[in-house]
Amino acid sequence: MDRIAAALERIAPAPLETPDFDAADAFVWHVEPDRLQPVPEVNRVDMSLLLGIDRSRDTLLENTRQFAQGLPANNALLWGARGMGKSSLVKAVHAAVRAEGPALKIVELQREDLPSVGRLLGHLRQSSARFILFCDDLSFSHDDQHYKSLKAVLDGGIEGRPDNVVFYATSNRRHLMPRDMIENERGSAISPSEATEEKVSLSDRFGLWLGFHPCDQDEYLAMIRGYCDAHGIEIDDATLRAEAIEWQATRGSRSGRVAWQYFTDLAGRRGIAI
Repeated sequence: MDRIAAALERIAPAPLETPDFDAADAFVWHVEPDRLQPVPEVNRVDMSLLLGIDRSRDTLLENTRQFAQGLPANNALLWGARGMGKSSLVKAVHAAVRAEGPALKIVELQREDLPSVGRLLGHLRQSSARFILFCDDLSFSHDDQHYKSLKAVLDGGIEGRPDNVVFYATSNRRHLMPRDMIENERGSAISPSEATEEKVSLSDRFGLWLGFHPCDQDEYLAMIRGYCDAHGIEIDDATLRAEAIEWQATRGSRSGRVAWQYFTDLAGRRGIAI
């Protein structure tokens, strides 16, 4: 009987009890069974080390401050070049606003769990705290219907988005869908304009579109110098420039992520923990 009861619990788990939102400032949403896992220490970098994205930083920071103070704020889509600090900025902004006093929390939602977002919002709606609902690397493929779960949450539906929740997402795609997917809809649909509108309407539900573009060489070197100064690693400019340029040439790209990877290698060679 115990084994049968355990099997039934796995098939139809009991509803999630009201989470303890005082347990942490950050949570990760999991399903099967539904639960909010506290994150004691968030993996993030200081905002002062995020270079070359000043306008996006200031815009997102001000929007988050407004939201934390109970004022109107927009959902935000951070899109553009890979490795340029989109997800790092969201986590850094959360830390900066938290340091100013408001009880702002962040909940990470995986793209694969979007169909459960209604249940998650039901729990967040019951809390007096304010939440950034964060989905990293959000995008959809040709046969992916998860985006429909998100559309009503962002803008529409009877309940809509709770007043104490704002949604931030990062993506390499401006419209969250492959370009050829949108073009195929235009070429094969009976009503091409209607089919295209239905596909791109999700990104229109974000009030803020913050673009991230590839950095130039000077910004790339400045990022590495900033990491070195912050962690106390001494290296002359000529050596740093030569090694960093060689490093990015072997990677075939230049970004904040590549800068951090070179810095990690440099710190390891110098025997310095970071």
